[in-house]
Amino acid sequence: MTDRDETPVADRRHMARALELADRGRFSADPNPRVGCVLVREGREVGAGLHWRTGEPHAEVNALRAAGEAARGATAYVTLEPCSHHGRTPPCTEALLAAGVNRVVVAMRDPNPRVAGSGLAQLREAGVQVESGLLEAEARALNPGFVARMERGRPWVRVKLAASLDGRTAMASGESRWITGEAARHDVQLWRARAGAILTGSGTVVADDPRLNVRLSPQDLAAAAGFPAAPEFAGLPGRQPLRVVLDARLRTPPGALILRGSPTWILTSPEQAETPAAAALRGQGAEVRPVALMDEHPEGGLDPGAVLAELARAEINELHVESGPGLAGALARAGCVDEWLLYQAPVLLGSTARPLLEWPLARMEERAELELLEVRQVGDSLRLRLRTR
Repeated sequence: MTDRDETPVADRRHMARALELADRGRFSADPNPRVGCVLVREGREVGAGLHWRTGEPHAEVNALRAAGEAARGATAYVTLEPCSHHGRTPPCTEALLAAGVNRVVVAMRDPNPRVAGSGLAQLREAGVQVESGLLEAEARALNPGFVARMERGRPWVRVKLAASLDGRTAMASGESRWITGEAARHDVQLWRARAGAILTGSGTVVADDPRLNVRLSPQDLAAAAGFPAAPEFAGLPGRQPLRVVLDARLRTPPGALILRGSPTWILTSPEQAETPAAAALRGQGAEVRPVALMDEHPEGGLDPGAVLAELARAEINELHVESGPGLAGALARAGCVDEWLLYQAPVLLGSTARPLLEWPLARMEERAELELLEVRQVGDSLRLRLRTR
């Protein structure tokens, strides 16, 4: 295609519209990618659609249904390369060809090895004009988890932390409710809702007995996605992310609140996976799975790489971490954190309070440098979103 700076303004506008549609599926499309599609004929939008949830029609099919006969001769703007294989639904390339679309503009190629350019090739072979790369960075940013799982074999890891202005997360006694206000806690619910799984450690479970679920209704999520009257959300159940507890020594009590409701995994050491404690947890509905320990700490924590590989096999795209400073620090030391979500409240907890991370660094050259992506005021707190460089 032409250089990005030479891309027609109209093409960019229509692709931006498709990206906006794709983003509306951020609470429901998982584990599939969030995809939007816009059909334009003679400069006018004739159909648009997005992918709502796994097993239902993809964005291209929804847009084609909206356009009807007007799709013939149209240009399709799609945020992700159309699929060319039979999966849970038929190939979107076949639907586009059958509808008579004569030009397809794609933001990014599909990183899924099952597609990986074959969809674009199939369209070209059928005589369709194909262009790719328009607003690619924006399209990748919509699906960090799907891209990470396909390209790196692990989920996108986002660690949420709440801290005082002096970087403390709890009093020395462990008391931590509440550092941030109600608005920040509501905002956290939205980040939980877009995740495939929520991860914590057994220490947090024992100390705080959290549920770590999403306490927002489908109507709340529809409003957050930008369309409070969307009829499609009416039939969506309140999707709950998988809850995952890292518990090498099986300290999770069988009566823990996190075991109630939605599915919960307890990841533990191989030697603990078949003990009476494991049986008791399974009796409460938990799925207890063995994961390798870190080689350098055979009596310590679970191997973060093995944990992420296990979650990737379960099609977890985005992993939302809410834990104490120990697990957050272990993930950081292992190089497993992609993104930080830090809520900073206008309070001071003092020098004896607990730190943000357990991550001893001796020299300035060891410091971890982060890229600041966004700063937003949420109630009386600041939300900083940062990416590991």
